[in-house]
Amino acid sequence: MSNTNSPRGVQRVRHEARRRQLTVLRTARVTPGMLRVTLGGAELAGFVSAAADDHVKVFFPPPPGAPAAATAAGDPAAALAMARDFTPRRFDPERLELDIEFALHGTGPAAEWALQAAPGQQLSIGGPRGSFVLSGEFDWYLLVADETGLPAIARWLAELPATARAFVIAEVADAAEEQPFATAARLRCTWLHRGSAPAGRSERLLAALRAFDAPPGVGYTWIACESNVARALRQLLLAERGFDKRWVKASGYWKLGNAATHDKFDD
Repeated sequence: MSNTNSPRGVQRVRHEARRRQLTVLRTARVTPGMLRVTLGGAELAGFVSAAADDHVKVFFPPPPGAPAAATAAGDPAAALAMARDFTPRRFDPERLELDIEFALHGTGPAAEWALQAAPGQQLSIGGPRGSFVLSGEFDWYLLVADETGLPAIARWLAELPATARAFVIAEVADAAEEQPFATAARLRCTWLHRGSAPAGRSERLLAALRAFDAPPGVGYTWIACESNVARALRQLLLAERGFDKRWVKASGYWKLGNAATHDKFDD
C-alpha cells in the first residue's frame, strides 16, 4: 500500500473495464449482519484491484416474478437499476477467488440476493475501473466507517505493514457486529453502538472524531458511511481539527432515501 522510497501522494491508476460472469463458491457469516460471498471462475484471470477502497459494480439478477422488461438481458437500464458498488474484500489470483461482503441492513436487491446466495449460482461484476493508490509512508492511519465501510477497512488493515499505526472508529448496531481484524499494524479500535437508533445519523461518529487524540506526524484519514454523515465528518476534520485536506478521503457508500449511491467528497 505504501513505499518508503517515494513521496506521499495519491495516484489514480486505471484498469481495463471488463464485465465478468462468476459463480458462487461458498458463503459465510462474518457477523450476524455481515455476509461474505466467495465468487470464482476463469473470468477472474487478469482481475486487478490495487487499493483497499476499490469498488466493483455487482449486477444482481431480478427477483422472481419481475416484469419481462426488467429481466431482459440486453436492457442496460434494467441492469444498472439492479447494480450496486461493493469492495473487493479479498482476491486470490492463484485460486481465482473473489470475496465480497454484504452488510445486511434494510432491503434491496443486494441484501435480498445475498441472503439466498448458494453455491453454483451465477453473478456478474464489472470493474474496478480504477484505483486511488497511496504512495509513501504515513505516520498513522485513521479509518472511519459504519457497517458498509468495514470490508474496505478490513482490507486496509490486512495490507498495512507492521511499521504502520492504525486507528479505527466504527459505528455498528451492537457488540455482535464488532469483528476482529487481521493486521500486522499496531491497531486501536473504537466501536460505537447505536442500539435501536436508526443508521445514518452523525452524532456518534462526530463526537468520536472530536475526541480523537491525533498522534504526532502526518496521518491519512479514510471515511466511508452514509453520504451526509461522511460529508459532515470530513468538514469537522478540516474546519475544526485542521486536518490537511490532501490526506482526508471521504465517501458516501449509501444515502438515506436513495438507492445505488456512491458519493466522493474531495473538493
